[in-house]
Amino acid sequence: MFNGTLPNRYIDVCIATQTLNLIENGTVIHSYPVSTAKNGAGERMGSECTPRGWHKVRAKIGDKQPLNSVFVGRRSTGEIYTPELDQQYPERDWILTRILWLGGLQSGFNRYGALDSSWRYIYIHGCPDHLLQGKPESHGCIRMHNTDVLSLFNQINAGELVFIHT
Repeated sequence: MFNGTLPNRYIDVCIATQTLNLIENGTVIHSYPVSTAKNGAGERMGSECTPRGWHKVRAKIGDKQPLNSVFVGRRSTGEIYTPELDQQYPERDWILTRILWLGGLQSGFNRYGALDSSWRYIYIHGCPDHLLQGKPESHGCIRMHNTDVLSLFNQINAGELVFIHT
């Protein structure tokens, strides 16, 4: 896809190590712990797996929202996550603070049809910090601590490249 040459700047997500690195000119400039899918790696719609391959940040959502803001359907609900709110809605898949909506770039692998990351609503997003325990536990998205996703959000632009691998 990139003729064997990596881009100067990109986000690297390693499913095996549960880390997200922001890489610039071949150097890791920031590294964050993440939680990817409990069901492992995979691209198929409905699999609840984390898709692999090259993606781009399709949209940045949540600018200027408070830390721990709750999102449903990519819109702020006006709620701020608390343990009490968690107890009130125990079935929610909490999407907090910021959303980086990913779009696959590899036709037939993570783009188009039943393999499309955008149509699967795959995000990098904040989650309740106690849910990030260094192991895969998401429904396909890439979960981050709220302060970490805020930091990453403020460092990147829509269109940034993301490589997800095992």
